[in-house]
Amino acid sequence: MTGPAEGERSTFLKDVRHFLSISLTPELRETGRNTIGVHSDIDACRLWHKRLFERGWIAPAWPTAHGGTGWATWQHLLFESECAANDAPILFAGGLRNVGPLLISRGTPQQQARYLPAILDGRDLWCQGFSEPGAGSDLAALQTRAVAVGDDYVVNGSKIWTTGAHIANRMFCLVRTATQASRHAGITFLLIDMPSRGLSIKPIYSLGGDHEFNEVFFDDVKVPKANRIGGENEGWDVAKQLMRFARASNTTSGQLRRAFRRAASEPNNREGRLRLCELECELRVFEALELSTRGPAAESALDSERSSMLKVLATELHQKITAFALDAAGLAAMFTVGTPPASHWLENGGFAAAKYLATRAASIYSGTNETHRNLMAKKVLRL
Repeated sequence: MTGPAEGERSTFLKDVRHFLSISLTPELRETGRNTIGVHSDIDACRLWHKRLFERGWIAPAWPTAHGGTGWATWQHLLFESECAANDAPILFAGGLRNVGPLLISRGTPQQQARYLPAILDGRDLWCQGFSEPGAGSDLAALQTRAVAVGDDYVVNGSKIWTTGAHIANRMFCLVRTATQASRHAGITFLLIDMPSRGLSIKPIYSLGGDHEFNEVFFDDVKVPKANRIGGENEGWDVAKQLMRFARASNTTSGQLRRAFRRAASEPNNREGRLRLCELECELRVFEALELSTRGPAAESALDSERSSMLKVLATELHQKITAFALDAAGLAAMFTVGTPPASHWLENGGFAAAKYLATRAASIYSGTNETHRNLMAKKVLRL
């Protein structure tokens, strides 16, 4: 891949840094710096989303025809790196990163006109309704059913581990519309309004004490057939494409660099500095790999093997970084974040512990790392 000319890179970097310097308030920076889970405080997310949208930089990976920036991959990754370096809030971005590119690729003109503008300007926040109590990594075992009644589907069942269901107003969801010989057949991909009658939400609290996950229950929830992406019983193919978008973007080098910078800020002994050097090397390799692999997400999803590779490497490196930070914190890791009074040492220790616990789930969501290794092995061994 041909890199940018030095002048082009310098000009772009100057523009980005100027924008960040005037747009990121101390409060937004503090929120971003103290983010434990997969997104920052939702109020900060909304404000940061608004400022990015007004600047025209909210969807770097989208094509310009749908509101994207038209940036090259190096610009997109450099922008993410600068956002991380300046503690910008982490967006609640299921719409921007996942269902938005899917709608651009497979949505009808009516669906694109209805949903894409609201994703861009932040009116719509999307959660993912895939996993169920008996269908997590084995997603084809899902049992939430949708029965066609006139122009609608009537949905009954439940979803679990639904990140952000309590703050989202939309959900992209897999439901079973037929029972066939193949479990992967008979699945349909629907777009569901969260305020729908018969839909209810129950919170799930993580080991880190934060509330990101939820259970979602459907009791005769009506969903218009116009909200289906792809054909009836063809949802598995649609979901595979969406997951390729998700796996390639749910842990980026910018997020890894953010975690690394905080872990490296604490004083350490010689052994700790050596471990930091090793992590820095791994991070630089991942950044180079991401630059050579990622392209405009909405033009074509990465193949399953490359998206699986990025997901596994990013997940495991993220967990290594947070494990290092936990070790470096020592006894301070026993402190609970937000319990006054607290010294800087204790606050950082509490953050390190909470962040470590939060990243344990990373090797499970978007498919377990074992599942992704199987996908890569099939490609390598031509099975």
